Amino acid sequence: MGGSAARGRSTPGSDLDITVLLPDGGVRRRELLRHDGRLAEVFLNSRSDLRTAFAESRTTRRATALFLFADSVVLLDPDGHVETLRQEAKALLAAGPDPLTGAERDARRALLTDLVDDLTDTGPHSDPHEQLAVADRVLREAADLLTAHRRMWNGAGKWLPRRLRAADPDLGRHLLDGHLVLARQADPTALTASAVRVLDLTGGPLREGYVEC
Repeated sequence: MGGSAARGRSTPGSDLDITVLLPDGGVRRRELLRHDGRLAEVFLNSRSDLRTAFAESRTTRRATALFLFADSVVLLDPDGHVETLRQEAKALLAAGPDPLTGAERDARRALLTDLVDDLTDTGPHSDPHEQLAVADRVLREAADLLTAHRRMWNGAGKWLPRRLRAADPDLGRHLLDGHLVLARQADPTALTASAVRVLDLTGGPLREGYVEC
């Protein structure tokens, strides 16, 4: 069992994250169940499935499967296979994700630069829905680039701010605070400045001269 329940942080609305280890050749799948009024998300995988997912986590830099296994509470493990996989997951988490290639870094810089330019053009009199949509994308792309630069894991949803603050407490907080100011006051200044800091860390803004192959 993993997720918030395993960490002692579950709320009445939290679901249960359950991983079931299948025999080799079992059909990999995800099932949603309800038990005693609580939703349970059940992930069924063989050992080879999980090792494939673990390897993919290093390249995607989003280690959902790794964290689910490494932070889990073992309920049943008659053959010791679950504990072996837990130790593998912990080692991979400690090693961190793969570094960005030069091409990956440049592609992310070019995308974030374009988004920052769009955000800079907005203000209190802009369409608020458009401004917030651009700001959300700026935050996501800046967070992904910053976590990758630090060789730390990224996240989505509620895990985006958690992973971002873990990767860079200072700049991560400024990005999040800047996004909050924009949402409340329609002022893009702080978020734009923080996103530019991320670009400066990773080689600077990238506009003319960039070629995507």
